[in-house]
Amino acid sequence: MWEIDLTYRETLQTTFDRLFDKLLVLKKNRPLPQVALKKLKEALSIEWTYNSNSIEGNTLSLRETQLVLQEGITVKGKSLKEHFEAKNHETALNNLYDLVSVDYKLNSKDILDLHQLVLRSIEDEFAGRLRTGGVRISGANFVPPNALKVPQLLDELIDFVNSNPLDLNTIELATVFHHKFVWIHPFFDGNGRTVRLVMNLILMKEGFPPAIILTNDRRKYYDALNSANNGKYDKMMLLMSQALERTLNIYLQSLPGADLDYRIISDLVEEEQLPYGQEYISLLARQGKIDAYKEGRNWLTTKDAVENYIKSRKRKREI
Repeated sequence: MWEIDLTYRETLQTTFDRLFDKLLVLKKNRPLPQVALKKLKEALSIEWTYNSNSIEGNTLSLRETQLVLQEGITVKGKSLKEHFEAKNHETALNNLYDLVSVDYKLNSKDILDLHQLVLRSIEDEFAGRLRTGGVRISGANFVPPNALKVPQLLDELIDFVNSNPLDLNTIELATVFHHKFVWIHPFFDGNGRTVRLVMNLILMKEGFPPAIILTNDRRKYYDALNSANNGKYDKMMLLMSQALERTLNIYLQSLPGADLDYRIISDLVEEEQLPYGQEYISLLARQGKIDAYKEGRNWLTTKDAVENYIKSRKRKREI
């Protein structure tokens, strides 16, 4: 179960290095101003709740999610379940933030508690309890293991994260955990929302901001999980890295004196003299080869990111 094909590192090591460099900058500038930190946490919590629920079929928009969480408004035409899903996720997030600490060790109780909060007042019979029967996942290329094996497999996964026998970096560890948890599928329902909470607990205890998988990337996300089921982690690692780069950039842009000029790629190409066109720069962004992140359906990057890529290419040719 724990044999991991590490060939993705050949193409993603530069991306990993860039993300850890950004984490170092963020750590050096902590503590962030309290006002800025509070606003960041509120905005990202709403985004996280909206995207995670939307991936699972919740139809509340980002704005409607914000109204439910911050204004306590009931949205006409939306089900009571969808309102519970939003409020429950917010409660689970608050619980998650309370758990985050440098010396935190993952354990089954906290996972079950987060799951209980996710499904509270929706499926109380199953909330916080491991599944006792078989399940099938629509669109997946595998069948989850027998329910009798779930407790042991989950304990083994937790031990794997805490001991890290393959010496994976934090991003790799969170990504492998994410995939293996989905493969085990320990609950009848709520697996997706729970795993996207717990994988961020792994990241955040090491100082990273949360990695928010966007609902616009839902198809790419499921494709990456299916690819990981076949032993290929390149798509899953890239998707996680891109989600993390986005929130890292959001945090870094909030630092006092920050001068990070991220622009939509089409605007950047129009405004700057660059040797590459929009299509090629967009491809570099999607492949994780340049410092870039996604907002909605648009990719953003900087002139420096493109120029740094050009310089790195020149150095490789000289070698």
